[in-house]
Amino acid sequence: MRKIRDIMTSDVETCTLLDNVFEVAVKMKELNVGAIPIVDQDKLVGMITDRDIVIRGIAEKHPPSSKVESVMSDHLVTASPDMTTKEATSLMAEHQIRRLPVVEGEKLVGIVALGDFAVNEMTDEQAQHALSQISESQNPMQ
Repeated sequence: MRKIRDIMTSDVETCTLLDNVFEVAVKMKELNVGAIPIVDQDKLVGMITDRDIVIRGIAEKHPPSSKVESVMSDHLVTASPDMTTKEATSLMAEHQIRRLPVVEGEKLVGIVALGDFAVNEMTDEQAQHALSQISESQNPMQ
């Protein structure tokens, strides 16, 4: 069984608690990503997604200069590098998430996204199962 460390992205771009929401949004645009981990030193303290910026930022009328803490998610589901890909996709399906930060202790060492499973032949079926669980749970009207 493959491990998360085999498919995760280990060179992860991050922001810090000193950054504001505008700076995070600009970094997302430059990197063409939908989520940025927030770190304090090397410790993972939160995650901001493009959806967080819209729902917790813009829709709640926070200015772009707001601190990242005002919109980031700080109750995170994480994986360890030694977790199996099957365990990770199950965790993602259970918590309805598409991106999973990978930590050793509290230190961010990588990130794995649902797409990382889909492009890997050995984990493609796991990705399909996780996506169906995430989509089914998020769209009860379908």
